[in-house]
Amino acid sequence: MAYDTLAIEDHGAVRRILLARPAQRNAQSQQMLDELVDAFGAAGRDEAVRVVVLGGQGEHFSAGHDLKQAQAERANFTVEQRWAYEELRYFDHSLRIWDFPKPTIAQVQGACVAGGFMIANMCDLVVAGESAFFSDPVGHTLGAAATEVLIHPWVMGARKAKELLFTGGKLSAHEAHAIGMVNRVVPDAALGEAALALAQQIAKAPPFGLRLIKRSINRTLDAQGLRTALAAHFDTHQLSHLSEGFLTARDRGLASAIQKKAD
Repeated sequence: MAYDTLAIEDHGAVRRILLARPAQRNAQSQQMLDELVDAFGAAGRDEAVRVVVLGGQGEHFSAGHDLKQAQAERANFTVEQRWAYEELRYFDHSLRIWDFPKPTIAQVQGACVAGGFMIANMCDLVVAGESAFFSDPVGHTLGAAATEVLIHPWVMGARKAKELLFTGGKLSAHEAHAIGMVNRVVPDAALGEAALALAQQIAKAPPFGLRLIKRSINRTLDAQGLRTALAAHFDTHQLSHLSEGFLTARDRGLASAIQKKAD
């Protein structure tokens, strides 16, 4: 299937799905999110695909959700409307990547911010270019309680997650590798090749065994409370949309936060 906001590449048993709005720093529009869940569904059904790589065209993986669209179309949503929209397109869509039955690799360069951080960390492995940086500044820029899926403490540890979210700061590729959030760091020029080589090595293993390994590891995290914690935070995140901080950011214009988020 052809997509307007994604590019699809097949490399033998590996399918690479690329966010394809480079002029917008791969900001995630509603259309992109819907196409992304469709593309993952198609890859899951295709028996020839054993591993999926998720990347982004251009200089950046993703600057997060498309706040220009959010300002234009959803700034005045009711609590009920926002809850339904974000539960489907942010929470459920993200967890579909987490629960995807085949191994997944995030291929990250440049900005991996907020909603970009969220979907990259839904993947099983992360390969980063040296230009990559990770950030979730929405507590500062939007007055919101982090992103909708609080995967942060699970992939970086509680103290580092608090530092990142409390300060609105950034984590470099090498810092992310040092704390175990990123598996490998390579020069940007070698990023696509490195992610593909890792995916092709994984694809050599029998797919059913890989599926069971992934399921068991994810269940280990569920036994520690991951899924319950993520669901609880989603409710908290929705409450933060009623805060004075968010309402002030909304009235000032959500789109004005885009530059702050990506730089």
